[in-house]
Amino acid sequence: MDIEQLWEKAKEKTEIVRGRVKGLSSVSLTAVPYVFLAESSVNEGNTVVRKGKVIVEKPLIMLPRDAPQFDGFDFEEELGLSQELIQTFLLMRGIRFPSMKYNNMVFDLEVDESPLSKCVDKYKKHLEREENVTTALVLGPEDCWQLSLLLYVASLAGRCAWADIMKLMEGLYRREE
Repeated sequence: MDIEQLWEKAKEKTEIVRGRVKGLSSVSLTAVPYVFLAESSVNEGNTVVRKGKVIVEKPLIMLPRDAPQFDGFDFEEELGLSQELIQTFLLMRGIRFPSMKYNNMVFDLEVDESPLSKCVDKYKKHLEREENVTTALVLGPEDCWQLSLLLYVASLAGRCAWADIMKLMEGLYRREE
């Protein structure tokens, strides 16, 4: 499958069941923990469970124009796509990530023998029981999980954009006074 097909598939099938409550920090690193669930493409009826976090470095809207760096997403190994191709692909679609570096770390990769719907309920209840408001529960296709995670992180950055712009404006007003 080429990158265009993978992108369309990720856009169509990614679902944020439970996002983090807090936004991204504009002054320091932000750890964005997640549980990513996908129907197994190998064993029908099973669910692939990926637990990890994406570290986002200072996700400010106003940054130098260098291309973002995506570490730990395994684009080359799993999809056969270079990071440069991913950067160009996103740029050509008008998608600009407002940070310089995104580092994905998968801590746990397992196969749950339950169907996806049962896994969603299980992890949703688990996160609620723990009162965990930072870990996201994201669903998407197994073969383009990286793009689904990028869509989730981009949605967080977009959600924080207005607050970042207001902080920037306040700083400009203070300098004028």
